[in-house]
This record gives sequence, C-alpha cells and structure tokens, in this order.
Amino acid sequence: MPTEILLMGGFLFMIIIVLMVDLLVVGRNSHIVSTKEALIWSSIWFALSMGFYAFLKFYGHMLHGIETPAELSEVISKYAPGLKFSSSDFEGMVSEYRENMSMSYLAGYFIEQTLSIDNVFVILLVLQGFSVPQKNYKTVLFWGVLGAIILRFIFIFAGAALIHKFSWILYVFGGFLVFQGIKILVKKDGDEKDPHDSPIVKFLSRYLNISKEYHGDKFAYNYNKKVYFTPLMLVVVLVEFTDVIFALDSIPAVFSVSLDPFVVFFSNIFAIIGLRSLFFLLANMVDKFRFLNIGVSILLIFVGVKLLAHNWLDEIGFKSSYSLYFIAATLVLSVVLSALFPEKDKVGKSH
Repeated sequence: MPTEILLMGGFLFMIIIVLMVDLLVVGRNSHIVSTKEALIWSSIWFALSMGFYAFLKFYGHMLHGIETPAELSEVISKYAPGLKFSSSDFEGMVSEYRENMSMSYLAGYFIEQTLSIDNVFVILLVLQGFSVPQKNYKTVLFWGVLGAIILRFIFIFAGAALIHKFSWILYVFGGFLVFQGIKILVKKDGDEKDPHDSPIVKFLSRYLNISKEYHGDKFAYNYNKKVYFTPLMLVVVLVEFTDVIFALDSIPAVFSVSLDPFVVFFSNIFAIIGLRSLFFLLANMVDKFRFLNIGVSILLIFVGVKLLAHNWLDEIGFKSSYSLYFIAATLVLSVVLSALFPEKDKVGKSH
C-alpha cells in the first residue's frame, strides 16, 4: 500500500504541476486558445499518457509492490482474475501481468477519450448557452478538470471497493451501459435542453446572489458589502455537474477492461485532462462528425455486453487487446464515415 500511495502521489503531483504551468505561466492572461496552442497541448498530454503506458509496460508491477509470487497471485486474484499465464517462471508471469495491465490501460484510455468527445458537445452547449466569452473558456475548463480529478478519484475507488465486495455490481454496470448506449442511439436531434433550465442552476440562483454580467475571469466579487457570484461560477459548477453525469457512463465502461482502480483512475484522468485541449480542437468541428454519436452508442453497448458476459469471456480467453482493437475501429469508422458521408445541408452550406 505505501508503494501505491507514493507512486499515485508522484503521478498526481506531476499532473498538477503541468496544469499549473499551463494556467499560471502559459495562460496567465485570459486569451482565446488558438488551434496551434490546442494542438501543442494535445500532443503534450498524449505524450504523457503514452509515457504512463510505457511505465506500466516495463514497471507496472511496482505500482502494487509485487516482489514475490505470492504477492503477484494476490494482485491477480483481486484485479485480473481472468488472466491466464503461458509462462511458468516468476519473471515471465510478471512480464505477462505488465503486458495485460498496460493494454488494459490503453483500452480504458481510448474508451474514455471516445466518450469524452460526446462530452465536448455538452460543454460547448453550456458555454454558448451562458454566452461565456471565448477568452474565458480555458479558465472554465481548467477548474472543471481539477474538480473532475477529485470526483473521479472518489467514484473510482468507491466503485472498486464495491466491486471487490459485491461482484454482482458488474452486471448492474453492464445493464446500465447497454441502456445508455441504446438511449443515445435512438435520441433525436433537438433533444438538447437549455442549460439555464438545469435544476442545479435554478437551485444556486435561488440561494446565492448571482450577477447578470461577467467580471473578467472572476468567479465572485464584493459590492455594497455583499458577495456576488458571476455567471462564470455557475458555468464551472454546471460543467462539474455534467462530468458527474458522464462519469456514470465512463467509469463503469473502463471497469469493463480492468478491475484495477489505479489503471481505471489514470486512464480516466489522462483522458479528461486531454479533453481541455481536445475541446479547442473539436469545438468548431463537432457538428461535422455526424456518425460519432452512433459510434459512442455502439461503444457503450459493447462494453456493457462485455461486463454482462465477463465470466464467459474470461473462460474463452478474451484479451484486453481485443477491446482496444474494437474501440479503435469504432472511433476510426465513425470519423471516416462522417467525412465520406456528410449531411447534405452541411455540404450545401459549405459551397
């Protein structure tokens, strides 16, 4: 346990340092994020994500302090009960365990990235619904990500504890994901709601002094000895609230490829942090990916079925790499088909 805490603390410290550099050094002045800046930061976060994959591939056993066959057996029984070894020696088994762990992380990371793209639609709707100045988008997303890290930590480790104690919860997760996937598949255009009508916005407006105007990038200010909160604070709260809603899909989805809470947590966190940069890259293009929602729904149904049938899949030797291939194929096909068969009215507007 001390090894787990030290390594997790070290990685979280690194993530927070890079976030602070982005906010306090690179983005110390509110500004509209250019495509170039978004591309650079997307590359940085992707490189860090792949760096963590490399760590798991070559040193993943250190995360749980595995030094003996007994410790390996204990970790396997808790986090990878379906893993079958082809090696008989300890070093070979540890190597296979690391390979399984790193592939599970990659699959979880790309599941979360794919589902996060759907999150971009909702965040954009909130920002546009409250007429947030574009120069303040980065501030909102920074605090949104920081809050999401804390919330995901709580959800993931609480979920892992529940799964460890009540294994049947995996079937509940699976059924919920299949339901959500079908729900997205049959959703009609125009179903989006005005963010002003959100229950949490109405609740906060009832009990707090909310100003109608923005005050730069401030969340609150004093006026006549009273504290007034700006609409920017409402937007951050709403972004956090939407992340909680999306976490109900994404966290069970990642548990479909790994029961290790550390793998699930970091695949979530690296994907969420990358979402900030991804947002600025996709914000002006999301309406062009007409088949992306179908891809997201197929992915949710896939991971839901995978959870429902996890015992049978373990018996037939289903590997984490197979999930990764399916996820990648779904995402690529969604984007390629969207490019090949754009909506006719969108084509008409472009000419």
